[in-house]
Amino acid sequence: MDRGQILELVAHYLVIVAIVTVVLGVVQAAVGDLGFWIELGVVVVIVALYRPVVKAIGMEPSAWNRGE
Repeated sequence: MDRGQILELVAHYLVIVAIVTVVLGVVQAAVGDLGFWIELGVVVVIVALYRPVVKAIGMEPSAWNRGE
C-alpha cells in the first residue's frame, strides 16, 4: 500500500467520523438522549452502509478495489 492509498483511506475514515458525529448530533437534538446501546447501533448502521453507498456513487478509494 503506497502513501496515496493511505491518504485516500484516511480521508474516508474522517468522512465517516464526520457523518457519525453529525447524525448523532441531529438525533440527540431531535429526540434527546438515546442511551449508549442505541447510539452504538446507529454508528454500526452508518458504518455498514458507508462502503456500499460510496461504491455505488463511484467514489471508493483504490485500495477497496485490490481484490476485484
